[in-house]
Amino acid sequence: MKKSKLKFSAAATLPAGFRAAGIVAGLKASGKPDMALFFSDSPAALAGTFTTNQVKAATVRLDAERVATAGAAHGIVVNSGQANACTGKNGLRDARTMAAHAAAQFGVAPELFLVCSTGRIGVPLRMDIILPGIEKLARAIVPSGGESAARGIMTTDLVPKRFTVPFTANGKSCRLTGIAKGSGMIQPCMATMLAFLLTDAQVDRRALQKALKAAVDQSFNRISVDADQSTNDTVLLLANGRADNRALKPGHPDWPSFVAALEGVTFRLAMAMVRDGEGAQKLVAVRVQGARTAADAEAAARSVANSFLVKTSWVGSYPNWGRLMDALGYSPAQIDENKVEIHYGKLLAVKNGLKAGASIEQLTRIAAKKEFAITIDLHLGRHAATVYSCDCTEEYVRINK
Repeated sequence: MKKSKLKFSAAATLPAGFRAAGIVAGLKASGKPDMALFFSDSPAALAGTFTTNQVKAATVRLDAERVATAGAAHGIVVNSGQANACTGKNGLRDARTMAAHAAAQFGVAPELFLVCSTGRIGVPLRMDIILPGIEKLARAIVPSGGESAARGIMTTDLVPKRFTVPFTANGKSCRLTGIAKGSGMIQPCMATMLAFLLTDAQVDRRALQKALKAAVDQSFNRISVDADQSTNDTVLLLANGRADNRALKPGHPDWPSFVAALEGVTFRLAMAMVRDGEGAQKLVAVRVQGARTAADAEAAARSVANSFLVKTSWVGSYPNWGRLMDALGYSPAQIDENKVEIHYGKLLAVKNGLKAGASIEQLTRIAAKKEFAITIDLHLGRHAATVYSCDCTEEYVRINK
């Protein structure tokens, strides 16, 4: 991510014209918040990206259809606790019913509402709880409701994930806010994650979709907690134009500021997901450079970042570079073991495929840090890729048993 002079805050301060709320509807036995709603007082330009899993939740199918056809939205209603995935025709019916019921609370067209669900797969939605929950949400939404909405979408997340950044367009004050959830089943493209991005800037709809895809590719699609890809991954971006600026698009003098805001928020949300990975204690950046092709760089980085042998070695702060070599070797990338070079932080661990440089004690001090980087140079080309991962502790097993 490029450095920016924009000032990001870990807050859910909604842009002008947006309202939100999060509530306890009763879907979770824990009694924790389990529903949220975001609403724009005026129709907003809409962009979205979705899971590439062949098994898709009903909500993903509905939202993808509306992004492609309507291209605009008033609101998003979200439930946690039940994923509405592998629920057949009834699941799609329930998703449409949720959208229509939410739209009715505000007197807008049903196709201008989107629906997201997260939680257990294969369980029918408790519509007897969800529909009253939607009515409660509609009564509760306020311009200051971003924080409660951030908590209403959480599942195994330990902390809410939200960032806000101000920027200007044509001299008008604008804001972009991102709110997300994600802790496990994280291996985009994308992860078991939901992310909602809201801005009061006016943005050309086609440019909005392209900017979102580019931002997602460099953020949510660069993280891995456990190499499992979800059925429900959804990122939605709404731009309602309340700032009254000239529509942003490539060529507009303030387009770079908008792109920096979008990339900055999505990257920060993605890093928050890895830090909050189920049972995670460490964030590790795995960078592969010197690859023959871009695809090779990506494949090699993901192979290392997703290896459970590697991830468990991080738990013990043991710099077991042999496991890195192993993961590189079985990746689809072209590898010449006699050219591989590995650094932990700035310390050389491997040269030409052999132990070199720093001592095990020095490397262990790097691996013991809460956040560190591993750089792997294949010395076969000019391509590079980075994947952000975390360790895998006993707590991950306990959560997912």
